[in-house]
Amino acid sequence: MSKLQLWIGALYCFIAAVAWGAVFPIAERALHHMDPFWMTTFRYGTVALLLGGILYYKEGRSAFKLERGGRKLVAFGTCGFTINSMGLFWGQKQLGPSGVLLTSIMEAFMPLLVVLLVWSTTRQRPQAGTLSCIGLAFIGVLFVITKGDLSMLGSSELRILPLLSILIGVAGWVVYTVGSGYFQGWSALRYSTMTCILGSLVSLILNSVMTWSGVLTFPTAAQIVPTLPYLAFLIVIGGVVALLAWFKGIELLTSVNGILFINFVPVTTFLIAASAGHHVRFEEWLGMVLIIAAVAANNVISRRSSLQPNISTSV
Repeated sequence: MSKLQLWIGALYCFIAAVAWGAVFPIAERALHHMDPFWMTTFRYGTVALLLGGILYYKEGRSAFKLERGGRKLVAFGTCGFTINSMGLFWGQKQLGPSGVLLTSIMEAFMPLLVVLLVWSTTRQRPQAGTLSCIGLAFIGVLFVITKGDLSMLGSSELRILPLLSILIGVAGWVVYTVGSGYFQGWSALRYSTMTCILGSLVSLILNSVMTWSGVLTFPTAAQIVPTLPYLAFLIVIGGVVALLAWFKGIELLTSVNGILFINFVPVTTFLIAASAGHHVRFEEWLGMVLIIAAVAANNVISRRSSLQPNISTSV
């Protein structure tokens, strides 16, 4: 592969990571007007339609066949495009500006969580170096959550439910990522499109039931109209463009090299938050640096091991 192709692959991965990093601050503005549940349905329902058109153009009608994998596709699609987004954005909304930073940090932490899931399902113990990286990343997450005040862990200031919601959302995407291994021979575009379509249908059904039962209310025109510019970004840039750029970048660089660019997700979020006037404390910056260092170090380790799974990401 030529140096030009490597540079192009790096550019694609960088574009995707920066787009995903901008998703969380943009979503915060949209969440001022719309709940995270219907926002997820509107966002990924539209993304599913756009990806479906692209899949049909690139791979034809046969790419939409389930091939006896319907149940798995529904399960993984629900994890990736219902549980993940709703969990992250509900938790982010409850935590306010600090939730924006935390969800972004957890996005960078995701590759190491995948290692833990693979370990639990295959009983293949990661190398000691990888476990050290995971421990370092956990310390980084604690710095962001507590802002350096570890006494918060035992106080009422620690908001357990929003943090648990974010963790569940992250776990949803981890399961979704590992699930791609059950569809060997499928392109990343096909797996993402089919799971996005089915996951969006699950979101629609779930939200319709909750709205019918009075738990949710369907957004009014007065709520939808102000969110349209933000939804446009979340759908087009943070959804379709980021996914396609990531797929192309990984194709040119391989996942081992491309995953390093995921570190630009929290960097982008932190810079946008700081430029918007949010005071990012030193402990939060330190937590981000620790996680980036852990992911980078694990990348070096993964080059010498066949245990590191293929990693993708989304928000």
